Amino acid sequence: MDWSEMLLAEDDYPLHQTALPLAHVMDGHPNAYDRFWFNGYDEEFYFAFALGLYPNRGVIDAAFSVVQGDRQYSVFASDALVGRATRVGPMRLEIIEPMRVNRVIVDAPDQGLRCDLTYTRRTAMSEEPRQTMHDGARLFMDVTRATQLGTWSGWIETPNGRHRLPEGLRGTKDRSWGVRPIGEPLPGVESHRAPQIAFFWAPLHLGDGGMHFMTFDDAHGHPLSRSAALMPTDGSAVTIHGGLAIKMRRGTRWMDHAVLTMGERAITLTPLLRFQMRGAGYGHPQYAHGRWHGGAIVNDEQLNLETIDPLEYANIHVQHVVRATCGDEVGLGVLEQLVLGPYEPAGLHGLFDGA
Repeated sequence: MDWSEMLLAEDDYPLHQTALPLAHVMDGHPNAYDRFWFNGYDEEFYFAFALGLYPNRGVIDAAFSVVQGDRQYSVFASDALVGRATRVGPMRLEIIEPMRVNRVIVDAPDQGLRCDLTYTRRTAMSEEPRQTMHDGARLFMDVTRATQLGTWSGWIETPNGRHRLPEGLRGTKDRSWGVRPIGEPLPGVESHRAPQIAFFWAPLHLGDGGMHFMTFDDAHGHPLSRSAALMPTDGSAVTIHGGLAIKMRRGTRWMDHAVLTMGERAITLTPLLRFQMRGAGYGHPQYAHGRWHGGAIVNDEQLNLETIDPLEYANIHVQHVVRATCGDEVGLGVLEQLVLGPYEPAGLHGLFDGA
């Protein structure tokens, strides 16, 4: 083996956690990934940016997606991964100040989307407990994720023209890495895991800081992994107890309303706007994360949010912008929902049935 071919420029920094060069990731597991996720929103507008590196598949991809009215506009890019660049096709992410300031640039006029956006941290980072799940003896998921609330400045161009962000537009930064199902299915014996997942994720701007809740539940609503934290503007996140009661909109697996319990506080969540996560690559029928398309690609998609089938697999995974109300306090955030298979607390019994 020519070890020089495995060296990256980043190997000159004191970042190593094993005796191997940094190019050797997660013991070679093909589903290793390292992802950046951002969103920004108000009560009538939403955008998201996702960029993922899959070192053991040799792939990098990114997506940028905007909701305006009843339309969702998306651009997707994928290519071979070289080194640890955070750019692919017409999209790039700049780390201006680690854990504090990032810049997102998209220049895809042929797909109708351009932007130059700067994210600035508003709160402490909240690290969720490590999430490890198995499929029999095989590793299914082993993930670390950290979430932060921030604000945005800059502009976005869509087919409707240029939109300059209002000062202090709210948003979220999500950094995750580890092993999770990505790309083409792995060969071998078919999965023994029951086709069930109930995932809820809620970063909220409320009061002087914010809060964050995450849970993976089984079919009965019992948590497999759960975390809740208060996120101050200064200092560290504070872990507390949390829970979620959700009612789905009739005929869908999307929220109608929810109540989030954070310590002694009960926060009512009212949906204002819906974002289809397929627009950032999650569960997309063509541009799902980590797939190799035979070379570099740049493509677009436009969705009519009023006419899509809510029970089609690719459309079940959503984020809702929500108004968060706790007594006299009113804030803004998102509630992400991915519910496949039975979930008794919401009255769901089949694989893709609606409430």
